[in-house]
Amino acid sequence: MRRRSVGASGLQVSWLGLGTLTWGRETRPEDARALLRRFVAAGGSLVDTAAAYAGGDAERIIGRLIRAGDVARDDLVIATKAGFGIRDGRRTVDTSRTALLADLRESLRRLGTDHIDLWQLHAWGQAPIEESLAAIDTAVVAGDVRYAGVSNFVAWQTAQAATWQAAFPGRAPICSAQVEYSLLARRAEVEVIPAVRALGLGLLPWSPVGRGVLTGKYRTGIPRGSRAASEHFSWFVEPYLEPRSRAVVEAVVTAAEGLDLEPAQVALLWVRDAPGVTAPLLGARTVAQLETYLACEDLALPEE
Repeated sequence: MRRRSVGASGLQVSWLGLGTLTWGRETRPEDARALLRRFVAAGGSLVDTAAAYAGGDAERIIGRLIRAGDVARDDLVIATKAGFGIRDGRRTVDTSRTALLADLRESLRRLGTDHIDLWQLHAWGQAPIEESLAAIDTAVVAGDVRYAGVSNFVAWQTAQAATWQAAFPGRAPICSAQVEYSLLARRAEVEVIPAVRALGLGLLPWSPVGRGVLTGKYRTGIPRGSRAASEHFSWFVEPYLEPRSRAVVEAVVTAAEGLDLEPAQVALLWVRDAPGVTAPLLGARTVAQLETYLACEDLALPEE
């Protein structure tokens, strides 16, 4: 699999990333094992997770697979996130120094590693951004973190974080921004992507196939076993099951038929090769789904 640099940094990652949002819930450990092994065998390196995913179980699964020798730690670029979680049944954002460094300590323990390759603020919080960024500096100086990024920041937040870190020698630069981006979620094109490109950051789009909707699987209903049928993730898919999304889905299906591709491949290729994109993060839950994306390695969409 080809490699790309993460913005202007020295960090190199595979041009597709493997996301782990469902690991520990909809994706069983044995399926996660098969996914990770196949991804690495194909030359993939970037694995994106978070302290909040399945209450830490996604990180635990990755750690167990490394300890069991299913994959080598040196073959992975582990990207995780901190500052977001579920407390007392409610989603909570806490980007204070205390919370961030506690999240990092637990992530290192669950992953069974001595460092995180890319540590990201999971969301903009109530704590002063200077305090949150100082926690990143502390982690980098301690050797617990190699590179830093932000996730789900709007453009002005991304610019403020990156500019603050660049303003004083010795601060750890922000090298990446993770944001939703697909043919069904193009709001990032208005300000976030121009900001990312102007600041020299890498762009890591999540849900490049529109939370699974651009695969075309929901055209006639909600299939059993899909995310939309899931107790945990139905809320995640529902926004893209509205009538306004149908025209885009039908266009992708039509393009796929004409190009002899799968709709998921058309959607992925469009994001992968969009200006400024470093690596789309794949939410595959089975090896069969992953194979569909891996088959895109030497493909590209026509200019039309």
